[in-house]
Parts: sequence; structure tokens; C-alpha cells
Amino acid sequence: MGREDLMISERRRKLKEVRDQGINPYPYSFEKKASATELQEKYINLKSEVHTKDNTTIAGRLMLFRDMGKIAFGTVQDEGGKIQIVLQEGETPQKIKEFTKSSIDIGDFIGVSGTVFRTKRGELSVLVNKIDLLSKSLLPLPDKWHGLEDKEERYRKRHLDLIMSPEVREVFNKREKIIDAIRAFLKERTFHEVDTPYLQTIYGGASARPFKTHLNALDIDLFLAISPELYLKRLIVGGYEKVFTIARNFRNEGIDRWHNPEFTMMEIYQAYADYNDMMELTETLIEHICKEVLGTTKIKIRDKEIDFKRPWKRITMLEAIKKYAKIDAAKSSEKELTEFARKNKVEIKGNTWGMIVQSLFEHFCEKEFEQPTFVIDHPVETTPLCKPHRNDSTGRLIERFEVFCLGTELANAYSELNDPALQRIRLEEQQKQLTSGDEEANPHDEDFVNALEVGMPPTGGLGIGIDRLIILLTGTDSIRDVILFPFMKPLLSESDKKEQREEKDGRTHRKK
Repeated sequence: MGREDLMISERRRKLKEVRDQGINPYPYSFEKKASATELQEKYINLKSEVHTKDNTTIAGRLMLFRDMGKIAFGTVQDEGGKIQIVLQEGETPQKIKEFTKSSIDIGDFIGVSGTVFRTKRGELSVLVNKIDLLSKSLLPLPDKWHGLEDKEERYRKRHLDLIMSPEVREVFNKREKIIDAIRAFLKERTFHEVDTPYLQTIYGGASARPFKTHLNALDIDLFLAISPELYLKRLIVGGYEKVFTIARNFRNEGIDRWHNPEFTMMEIYQAYADYNDMMELTETLIEHICKEVLGTTKIKIRDKEIDFKRPWKRITMLEAIKKYAKIDAAKSSEKELTEFARKNKVEIKGNTWGMIVQSLFEHFCEKEFEQPTFVIDHPVETTPLCKPHRNDSTGRLIERFEVFCLGTELANAYSELNDPALQRIRLEEQQKQLTSGDEEANPHDEDFVNALEVGMPPTGGLGIGIDRLIILLTGTDSIRDVILFPFMKPLLSESDKKEQREEKDGRTHRKK
């Protein structure tokens, strides 16, 4: 039997003994009267070796315990932090000391009552006169010095990651504060927060492959939302002038540092506004969040310092290509751009001028934008939902921008298309592309076009990737670090692994 198996066996033995004593090791509730943080703040001026007569009751997970004979020290961790407990001969009832030593393990949840004092070494502590077992931990915690060193293990067992690594919990506390700050900022500016469907009969609002499911009650196929955009625009048609939602999106795409199949997106729509207004809103919002939550607009990420202080740099997509790819795409034909792309081994995502331009931008330019930058005026082929550019006589460009930072897209916005006739043409063309095999094209949504025919005022729309924003503002490495439960490929059982090996061996044998 291995060391861990012995530890588990010993814990189960203690569990049985506790039950044999008539003690419920999993009680229904406990009256916790103070948290570690509250005590640390209340007694911040308490001097060393001073004992108070103040009684308190705390609760949390036992993270450390050292029995030194006449005195024993422990550390209890709750949601806000840690506090030391002390069991001392002559002060702590003997039966409490014996019960703790015989029945309590590191990892157990316990309730502790006692008086507050500060040790000679300056450690705020609770001198124990009573301990209750609140939940017996049957599995030992990871090594306290190393925690969970394997990142895959951390993501798969987030509960252990949170227990052993307080800095991980701090990232998610900061995530909550960032989202709270976003909501407060928008509500102060009279935006309404709304909900949109996650299950949709027709998906749309982004270029992405959807997840498909089936509704048994109506015997119809449904799709998980790839974007809330078309529903939010219906609300603008309905008379709302400022709306936003912070919603889950689901896209059946790759998984990497910046992508998870399920992620959080905020979308904002404002009547009587255009993409210029959305640019101002974007940089003002994010600068405000930085100051409100972090106290600074400057964030250190790896070895780079990113500054979100406005105004941010603005550059057109064609200017960026001219600068970084060294070709004037505005004066180049499709044939010339195609030859240039092939010569430079650029993967082309379409055969039109606009899609070649987009492909060149992704290959040469995106990685160049470390500081937050608005890349404006995109080719018309990149989205069917955006107004034509008011100053472009060629008809090639639309009023769209994306924000790039550290080489990745952070936000996307348009002057929203509200001409129903043009919108129908655009979506019908998308439907043809979808039918022809482009899995990221938008299906035609006649109900949405009908809504536009009722009339939608000039509107600016903005989408911000919440997870990506939090990656940047917390200085973390990956989207998995800011999603509590990121998607992970299921681990195979030993029997599944054996079956997979046998199947592979069978295929190899048949080939021979």
C-alpha cells in the first residue's frame, strides 16, 4: 500500500471512531461569528504578548498543525485569509487537545472558539477552548510547499488550486471587481442590462462555427449562441436606446491561450451613435476600469508594460498592411495581392480583395500591436452586419474597428447596418457561402431583417472579450487562468486506454 493510500485509510479510521463517539463529522450548520480578515483588521494594533478577554468563533479549513507537546499551533484558512490557532496546556481543555490530536487532520473543516491574543512573535491567534469537526477530509491535500505544480492538474482540479494557491483566488476576486466596475460604469451612463437567449433557432452575429443541439419537446435543432448581437439590435428596434449584456458565447473553434469554446463576451448597443462614438466609449471604459480596480492604467505582463491610458493609437487596416507588410493593398489588384501572399506563404481565407487584405493583416500586422490600438476601416467582406464606409468611394470598406493589444483582438465594433434591403442582400450572400461549405458564414435570418424593416435608428455596437480583458488586467498567461472551470479534454480510464491501444494495434495489423 502506497503512502497516500495509508493516509486515506488512516483518515477513514478516524472518521469511523468519530462516528462511534456519537459525533456527526458532517454537521448541518455552524455559527461562524468572525472571519480571519475581520479579526486581522480589528486587532491590527494589538501588541505582542497581549491577551484579550474577547471571545470569538471562527471556521475554516485546517491548513497546518504542529503538536509540540504542551502547546500546539494550527492555521485555519477561510475565504478571506488565514489565522493561527493555539492549543495550550492549562488553557485549552484537555479533552479538546486529545480530540484534535486523535481525530482532526490537515484539510478538515473545523469550527474554533476561543479568546484573541497576539503571540510573542507577533502572530494574531485564537487561544482555543472548543473545536468542532465540520467536515472530515478523506483525501490529503497536495504538498503545502509545492501545491499543484502541473498546470493541467490545476485546471482539472480547480478546487485544490484555490485551496493551495491564494493568488489564484485573488485573480478571480479581481475578475469579479472588473465586471462590477463595468456594470457600474455603464449603468451610470443609463445603459440597461438585458438578457438574450443562449438557445437559438438561428445563430448569427459573428463568423464562427456553432454548437448544435436538439430540443426534444418540439423536435427541432437548436444552436448555442455564438453572439447576442441580433437580439440586442431587436431591442434597439423596440425602443431601447442603450443596452448591454454580459453573456456566455459558445463557439466550436480551437483551444489555445486566447480561446475557450465557452467564454464571456460583453456587447453594447447605443442608438444615434456610430463607430467613432464606440471608440471613445471603449477607451474611456477600459481606462476607468484600470483606475477603479487596479489604481493605475499601466499593467506589467511578462516583460512588457501595457498602458491603457487614453487616447489610444488609431490606424486603418490598409495603413497597417502598408507599414508592416510593405505593400500598398489599396492600389493592388486581387491578382497582385494573391501573388504577394503566396510569395510570403500567407494562408488566404478567401479569393476576394477584401478577404486577401484580411489575411495579409492577420499574417503581418496583428502581432505588431502590443499597446492598445484601434485598427479601423475593414474590408466589407469581413462582416455582413456593418455600414459601408461613408468616405470610401470604392465600396470596399466598412465602418468597423477592432482593438488589438499584445497581438490579440480585444474588442470589435461597427457603425451598425440598419438598411434592411442591403442587410438582406448581405445575409443571402452569407447563406450561399454557408451552403457552399463555409462553416463560419452567417445563416440568413429573415426575422431579423423584418425587424430592421420596422426601423432601427443609427446605432453603434461594441463587443469586448471579458476573459481576454481580464487576462490583460491581471497579468496572467492564458484564458484558462481567468475561467474557473476551463474546458479540458476528459482523461481516459485505464480500460479506455487499453481499448484504444488494442484498436490502434488492430489498425496497424490490418495495414500490414
